[in-house]
Amino acid sequence: MGAGAYLSNQLLVAMPSLADPNFSHSVTLICEHNERGALGLVINRPLEMRMSEVLDQLSLKTDDARLRDMPVLGGGPVQRDRGFVLHRPGPQSWESTMPISDTLHVTTSRDILAAMVKGSGPKTAAIALGYAGWEAGQLDEELLQNAWLTVPCDDSLIFELPFEQRWHAAARLLGIELSRISTQAGRA
Repeated sequence: MGAGAYLSNQLLVAMPSLADPNFSHSVTLICEHNERGALGLVINRPLEMRMSEVLDQLSLKTDDARLRDMPVLGGGPVQRDRGFVLHRPGPQSWESTMPISDTLHVTTSRDILAAMVKGSGPKTAAIALGYAGWEAGQLDEELLQNAWLTVPCDDSLIFELPFEQRWHAAARLLGIELSRISTQAGRA
């Protein structure tokens, strides 16, 4: 893939024909894409887990019911015990934050969760465990095989839309209605 053609801050929308159970009907935010490969977070797969379980494992205590009840996303099949916090940038800085765009950052250090339980962290965040990873050239090949649609990220999809609406909503950003696409793969 040529310089400037990387997909950071893009959403990968699984085509209806994508059968891999890890990614079927998924929407994946590409956090980083370069010559070495890509890292993404699936943003529409909530786990049977709440934030309270993550906080308890980290010995972080809070009485904030909204935070404790926050759903946790299955970010992907790789390192399912590794946490990622998607959030809007703020005045604070954290030990391990990577900007995805001017309006969206991802942080992997515990300090952001500690701040959130104290009420001083980001007000709007999405928490994911695990990530999706592609080796060099692998994502490019999947795109050539029509496994994914790509669309620029709209942060409201991550922070405002119910999980079950995200797959169709992401495709609609391109003007595509997924329910009208055949599940049969092929080339024109």
